[in-house]
Amino acid sequence: MTLHRLTIHEAHDLLRRREISSVGLTESVLAKMEECDPEVRAFITATPQIALEQARRADKLIAAGDIGPLTGIPVAIKDNICTKGVLTTCGSRILEDFVPPYEATVVERLRKEGVVQVGKANMDEFAMGSSTEYSAFFPSHNPWDTSRVPGGSSGGSAAAVLANEALFALGSDTGGSVRQPAGLCGVVGMKPTYGRVSRYGLIAFASSLDQIGPITKDVTDCALVMNAIAFHDPLDSTSADEPTPDYTSYLEENLAGVVVGVPIEYFAAGLDQGVEERVRDAIQKLADLGAEVREVSLPHERYVVATYFLTSWAEASANLARYDGLKYGLFAPDARNIREAQSKARGRGFGREVKRRIMLGTYALSSGYYDAYYLKAQKVRTLIKEDLDRAFDAGVDVVVGPTSPIVAFGIGEKVDDPLEMYLADLYTIPANLAGLPCISIPCGFHEGLPVGLQIMGRPFAESMVLRVAYAYEQGTDFHLQRPPISL
Repeated sequence: MTLHRLTIHEAHDLLRRREISSVGLTESVLAKMEECDPEVRAFITATPQIALEQARRADKLIAAGDIGPLTGIPVAIKDNICTKGVLTTCGSRILEDFVPPYEATVVERLRKEGVVQVGKANMDEFAMGSSTEYSAFFPSHNPWDTSRVPGGSSGGSAAAVLANEALFALGSDTGGSVRQPAGLCGVVGMKPTYGRVSRYGLIAFASSLDQIGPITKDVTDCALVMNAIAFHDPLDSTSADEPTPDYTSYLEENLAGVVVGVPIEYFAAGLDQGVEERVRDAIQKLADLGAEVREVSLPHERYVVATYFLTSWAEASANLARYDGLKYGLFAPDARNIREAQSKARGRGFGREVKRRIMLGTYALSSGYYDAYYLKAQKVRTLIKEDLDRAFDAGVDVVVGPTSPIVAFGIGEKVDDPLEMYLADLYTIPANLAGLPCISIPCGFHEGLPVGLQIMGRPFAESMVLRVAYAYEQGTDFHLQRPPISL
């Protein structure tokens, strides 16, 4: 049996029946990491010793009859989520030696579930990027074609799940950084409602947009992980005190009575024809499963990229100001004074894309420009949210469309063209600006590469999003298709 190929729920059933052990499962995943990761480059830091120790503890729990849905399951953690005692770099040289003294709430929650941490996944520096090429260490590669990107910024997390180097992963999503790589890799990635999952211990990029979410092999696994990480956390002031259901109880194959909204603005110039065909096929499949399909309009869609980047740049400028080379970040021992220490630490520690966003964000917040840029972006953000509110108020249960306008592009193809890179997040950004739950699931292939279908729901309606995603998944086999593992 090839254990690393298992889903969470398949592995759980075998562990519960004592047909496999967590140690055996973990050893299979670690062997796959050793085989594949020199080419996939999914991990910044591998933690095999920690993983085997946690697997042995999990086996003791299982032997005592104390097993939960995630007990003994190997996970990859994105490298901007704090893990106590384990290097957490955020993909940046400025934090290349940072070992957190505390655990992120989501990691602590998973520890209590008995998961096995196999490593910290690669990412674009401070989550600023759409390809993982902006990692300060190395780019990750898409296992479908290792000359192409896996998406970003959670590209390492998505690549690890696709290559069976972990059974699931955690990523963070600020403008699509869970869903876009999930779409380009052909796995499942979910951004929960803003406030549904604690951000305590997530190294901030843009605080009003950031959200932690799962990347999994199928929708059932996504629901299981959501059950573990979705709850109110008093340590996070933005955590919502909302009841959390058992998401697995909403996984149905029938979509009778569900209304699917399709924005006309999503099918316009810039969308690859092959991607459009696969997405339209998926929408027809939803109708075949019993859903009612309606056209909706999101008239301010054309402004989402500008609104998102002005907002996120400004918040990044504020959040990253703490890395001064004194209290936080890279220390410059050759500096002669505080100002020089700050300049050298940031000059040596931050990469080109992070510097670009900090400078643009600082400019947008500066005296005389705040009203013209940042304040205007916030007003347009409200209009974008109101467009979606109107669609839901009109009776639509979910809004569907492409996850990305294109399939995975070549490494180096867009890295020197920031605007082209930013447009890769065109369809994922609205869910972050409006704080809505959203999932990407595989819906076919174009030129041999995966195409993602995005499903967005009302605030705190993850259950409906998962229901629609599950019904589509069960009616197709795209989630079962995997690249040749021997890379």
